[in-house]
Parts: sequence; structure tokens; C-alpha cells
Amino acid sequence: MDILWSPWRSKYIQNFKDEEKGKIPDCFICEAINSKDNDEEFLIAARRKNSIVIMNRFPYNSGHLLIAANRHVGELSDLTDTELVEMMKMVTESTQILKKLYIPHGFNVGINIGRVAGAGVPGHLHIHVVPRWNGDSNFMPVLSETKVVSEDILVARKNISEAFINSPADIDEF
Repeated sequence: MDILWSPWRSKYIQNFKDEEKGKIPDCFICEAINSKDNDEEFLIAARRKNSIVIMNRFPYNSGHLLIAANRHVGELSDLTDTELVEMMKMVTESTQILKKLYIPHGFNVGINIGRVAGAGVPGHLHIHVVPRWNGDSNFMPVLSETKVVSEDILVARKNISEAFINSPADIDEF
């Protein structure tokens, strides 16, 4: 039997264990937003006035992005109209950038609201943008609960971040 090591997932798993013991886990999105000059460490691809784009540290596919408001809110109804519009514009900009960089056949774009719906960080609403390709689902997740991601996440962050910097989108006008 082959073993695929993913030690970076231990912090993610520990959050669930801590939550079961009544400890509220740290919000990695807020940590990223509040970080200064650590965009690479926190996998930040882009910052805007009201939102942020972060690489998913536990991606389903290469280029899996998270788009979140800069405020720690857990419900769509808690967001201002400005935040909602900016986040949706970031979804549009993200898909355009990912189309250029990865040439996917499609995208999954979604929001998990609440732990039972699959939210890994139920207190900080975020939108997943996942590039998809024909045949990208294979036997690995089905038989071994293992996902193979073919690109180093720091390389992906660098390329996506540079694409946001060079993007013609005028999203900061809110």
C-alpha cells in the first residue's frame, strides 16, 4: 500500500477536535486579512477594499480559491450591499484569471453556510471557486479518500497573485 502524506491537514483536523471540546478555533481568514507583508505565508492571492482572495490550503483542484469579506461575518444577510457586490465581482475576476492560467472546462462556485452544510469556517462566510476539468474526478477520492493536486500551492499563489495585479478589472471603485 502506498501512503500519501499530507501533514498540513493536521491543523484543519485539530480545529474540529478543538471545536468538539468547546474551544472556538482561530479564523484563518481573519488571520490572513490582519497579516502584514505575509501574503505568501497566508496564501493571499489578492486584497481589495472589502474582500480578499485566498488560495485554499486544502484544495479540491489546482487553483481552488476562497473569496471572503474582510469583516468576520457568517451569514449572507450580515454582508453589506457593497461587500456582496465586491465579492461577486471577485468571483467573476477569479474565474477569468483561472480560465487564462489553467484552461478549465468549467467551475464549481459555492458557499457553505453553517457547519452542517460543510463550512470549514462557519463564522466567516466565503465563496469557493474551484476550476474543473473533464475527467478530474478519478478513483483516488473514491477508493482512498485522497485527492491528488498536481501543482505546488506556492507556485499557484504566485501565478494567480501576479494575474490579479495585472488584471484589467477595476474592482476597487466601490
